[in-house]
Amino acid sequence: MNPQVVFCPNIDCPARGQAGQGNIGVHSQAEQRYICHACQRTFTDTKGTIFYRLRTDAQTVLLVITLLAWGCPLKAVVHAFGFHEKTIKEWWRRSGEHCRIVHEHVIGGSQLDLQQVQADEIKGKGFGQTFWMAMALMVPTRLWLGGAISPKRNLDLIQALADQVRQIALCRELLLAVDGLASYLKAFRRAFRTPCLEKGQRGRPRLIAWANIAIVQVVKQRQHRLLTIERRIAQGRAKMIERLLRRSQAGGTLNTAYSERLNATFRQRLAWLARRTRNLAQKTETLMAGMFIVGCMYNFCNYHHSLRLKLSVGSRNYRWVQRTPAMAAGLTDHCWSVHELFFFKVPPPRWTPPKQRGRPSKAMVKLINQWC
Repeated sequence: MNPQVVFCPNIDCPARGQAGQGNIGVHSQAEQRYICHACQRTFTDTKGTIFYRLRTDAQTVLLVITLLAWGCPLKAVVHAFGFHEKTIKEWWRRSGEHCRIVHEHVIGGSQLDLQQVQADEIKGKGFGQTFWMAMALMVPTRLWLGGAISPKRNLDLIQALADQVRQIALCRELLLAVDGLASYLKAFRRAFRTPCLEKGQRGRPRLIAWANIAIVQVVKQRQHRLLTIERRIAQGRAKMIERLLRRSQAGGTLNTAYSERLNATFRQRLAWLARRTRNLAQKTETLMAGMFIVGCMYNFCNYHHSLRLKLSVGSRNYRWVQRTPAMAAGLTDHCWSVHELFFFKVPPPRWTPPKQRGRPSKAMVKLINQWC
């Protein structure tokens, strides 16, 4: 137990979310509990992870989640380990919620020069209904940027995806490659706008569209076993598109191949997305949890063959340095293990003093000087 790398998870504590400040001590070695000397509250080492208050061994839970995240059907895991189906579903729900929080903290809270983003959607089957999963990919680093799920493929689904991409993107030149769905144009044009606040203006501010956004559509049609591909430039200049293609994918033509490969990865690893399967998703939450689990493991825990770098060793020898999408994007410096992913603790927001009238008390001034 190392109290220097642990922070207090108590939302009412003035020292919450701050590690290495000397306020955390060991309360019980046998029970793996810490104590915060600022709020005098104790907490376990598993607080903030999927293993909090679980009686099953952590390694067994990780093994079950890993098998499900690599395409193993739920019925096979039930028969292999002997756990109840509702128990495994609860582990899956916890893991999906944890990965969603990690994704929003690490990737959603970062600002990246995306250069080129490809977006596409997948159709999944459930009991008496269908699901549409829309996802986006950063082409230079193969980083999965996020996704959204809806029972219908409409503007609301695409707008939720576009807002996630807008949250991560820096105001740089950006190429958006999508298919022929008309909702992409309206959603991305609506997302990539900035309010212009003028002095003395009342009411809603005027929205100004980003000038360095290019949107291209790759429309594929198959007739009589003949595939035709039409490439349309819906927005942007041809020279800027060629420059972004050279920077992001070393040239080539306009395509959505990277997003289609990502779709194939998700279909392979999630049994509910296989084209011909009897493992149907019963709830949207199950598919949502699977999307974030597979997405986080794809970003942080799996090396990508196309991202490896050639490192020279001596004058004639060399070796390959493997990288994950998160490493290529500069979000981490090593490949995470599955244990590290599910034990990762997202710190709560730092404490801010409450608003009050008059002069603050001496105790409040002391807290502000110590923790703010």
